[in-house]
Amino acid sequence: MNDVTLEMPPVHDTLETGRETITIPVVEESLSVTKRIVEGAGVRIVKRVVTEEVTVEEPTVHESAHVERVAVNRLLAPNEPLPKARQEGDTLIIPLFEEIVVVETRTRLTEELHVQLSKTETVTPQKMTIRREEVRVEPLT
Repeated sequence: MNDVTLEMPPVHDTLETGRETITIPVVEESLSVTKRIVEGAGVRIVKRVVTEEVTVEEPTVHESAHVERVAVNRLLAPNEPLPKARQEGDTLIIPLFEEIVVVETRTRLTEELHVQLSKTETVTPQKMTIRREEVRVEPLT
């Protein structure tokens, strides 16, 4: 803020004519400027946390197996190798064995497990809370 002071000192000028003296005031203005610092200018920052619920839809995978028992009941020859587990298409075949007593011991293939895997996908909405901050700047008066 500026303070302005006007000073007007009286000044006189004298004019002499033949008979009398006339005094005429002459006015002059001068200017004096000063400054001062004023406290209180600034800003205020206001910050707040806002929470909101959002729904997340993320697919989940569930895997299941269907097992079918298939009877085979075949005797293996004495030197025949044991069948191994094998894959046929999307089916895993696992042979099961038992020994039976005859005059000699032989292995008989009694059954196979046919295992088919399947997948199902489901979307389960999940409610979650997320946070964010908001900032407001206010001038101080």
